[in-house]
Amino acid sequence: MAVAETQLYAKVSNKNRRKSTSVLIESLLAKGFPAHIAQKALAATGQKTIEDAAKWLHSHCNDPSLDDPIPQEYALYLCPTGLLHNHLQEFWKESKRQCGRNRAHEIFPHITLCDFFTCEDQKVELLYDTLKRVGDSFSRCFPSSISLSLHSSTSYLGFFVDDSHANILKEFALAFSSEASALADCHVKPCLKQLHLTLAHKFYPHHQKTLEQLAKCINPRETCQWVAALYSRDMRFVHYQTLKALFQYKPQNIDELMINAGDFIYVNPTQQSNVSEGWVIGTSHRTGCRGFLPENYTERADESDTWVKHREYVFVTAPRLFTQTENEPNVRPNGEVRNPSVSQSVTNVLSLQNATLRRGVLVMRHGERVDQVFGKSWLQQCLAADGKYYRADLNFPSTLPKRKDSVKHFEYDPPLSCCGIFQSRLIGEALLEQAVPVSCVYSSPALRCLQTAQHVLQGLKLDQKVKIRVEPGLFEWTKWEASTAVPNFMTLTELAEASYRIDTSYRGHFPLASLVPSESYEEYISRSSAVIKQITTACPSKGRGVILIVGHGSSLASFTRPLIGLPARDSSDFAQVVRKIPSLGMCFCEEIKEENKWQMVNPPVKTLTHGANAAFNWRNGIVED
Repeated sequence: MAVAETQLYAKVSNKNRRKSTSVLIESLLAKGFPAHIAQKALAATGQKTIEDAAKWLHSHCNDPSLDDPIPQEYALYLCPTGLLHNHLQEFWKESKRQCGRNRAHEIFPHITLCDFFTCEDQKVELLYDTLKRVGDSFSRCFPSSISLSLHSSTSYLGFFVDDSHANILKEFALAFSSEASALADCHVKPCLKQLHLTLAHKFYPHHQKTLEQLAKCINPRETCQWVAALYSRDMRFVHYQTLKALFQYKPQNIDELMINAGDFIYVNPTQQSNVSEGWVIGTSHRTGCRGFLPENYTERADESDTWVKHREYVFVTAPRLFTQTENEPNVRPNGEVRNPSVSQSVTNVLSLQNATLRRGVLVMRHGERVDQVFGKSWLQQCLAADGKYYRADLNFPSTLPKRKDSVKHFEYDPPLSCCGIFQSRLIGEALLEQAVPVSCVYSSPALRCLQTAQHVLQGLKLDQKVKIRVEPGLFEWTKWEASTAVPNFMTLTELAEASYRIDTSYRGHFPLASLVPSESYEEYISRSSAVIKQITTACPSKGRGVILIVGHGSSLASFTRPLIGLPARDSSDFAQVVRKIPSLGMCFCEEIKEENKWQMVNPPVKTLTHGANAAFNWRNGIVED
């Protein structure tokens, strides 16, 4: 883009092309909305259009806080655009894929100029005027490019702004804060400490080297136009977790929340301890209403997904003049600029890292168990007067495996439901589609885990090639067992006679007799750490085979954290994490043998999500009133 064209674009962008607040307010008042609610709607939607504000008001008609005089919080950020922004977004994506989420992923790439402050709804337009005036006064002295230098520590990775340019940015922030504080009667505090653009924050120390390698692919001197942008957020939900609805959910009870696909939900982690398993209680960003919703209908969202951009000021810089050659960046159809050389650099880093990966450990929770659907008394529901088993519902298994002792032992060692069997086979088929090379399978002695392993192997078409190793040390924390004793599991002989592909020659690292009822949390963690170490040592380290471990919800935390070098969670935090793990939830760890460590990465297949299906009696409501 030529210099003259860039300047013209900036002038158009910096000109307030939207209707003034007074015109918008008058239009909403004419529709019958009270003044304070109209101003609240405009502030919540960035004072852009009457249509946006009216839509917000319609959605929030049942919002219990609609009349509350709670202002928005505002922040002034300096954001990169163009090539640098694209490369930062590429880093965001790859760092999340390889190392999981860290605190930096919650917000888009930016340099903080003024941290969050409150401003009354009717005075927000004064902030827009201030941004325009101060931007104009600094446009000539704003640096054509901002010098950035990479800084790394065990919990932080990012670019520091060099002092000469940082001083100009701090002066700009100070000028904005001084004028905004005076005109809008609010307390705006400029950021006067070390200015920085965060790449990763509060990550695990063993991910530092990987993150640094990815960060070195970013050229901080890349073409960039900087934009000072004013954002707002709802101050009531600052410390909440943000979820995004994947599907529509229509309430079945009065205390449940109506959600549409794409809705954002604010969830307070401290209020979930008394909520039923599989549910959360949250507040809808779209409607302001609060209620219960199924957790598996949602996924984790970024904090900034619910923020609103109000106004921005584009700083005019003099870009280099060039004619495109085969070595220059390409422009995508959507307007994003892509630099093939940087993308290739990232690809090279990934290839280098992938070349060092040797083995994988896939830890999986069992499928849906019958007592999860029909309650602890499920066995009484399907035992006839003569003690024989019959199928009282199609989700009960068609038969129960034969065992020499009493059938009542299934009460504390329940099988999978028919849906659980289907889930397990579906996961196996998905692993087959992704060509996941499962070479060893270990299972808890619990029947539900053994059945899950069997049907996963059937889906993988490996049930005739790979046998299941029954490892008593994989059983869940015995304190959580309803019985005062460890369940009476089926013997290896009984399992083999029931056509389960059991490796009868395998001798567990942790004998069944060593399981004690009501073990302490420390004993369980110690057992889990020892077992996962013994399993990874026993399985061949050559090739890229995957060790499949089928256990319980607790297994995903208790076996993977010691494997990747993390300490155990506090017992109360551990319980909160485990209760949210669904049937067939999974974690995947890969070995980097050259560095003698394991790292957790995304599982090779997607999660399995489905809704509940209640029992139905055709008489109720169809024939009888």
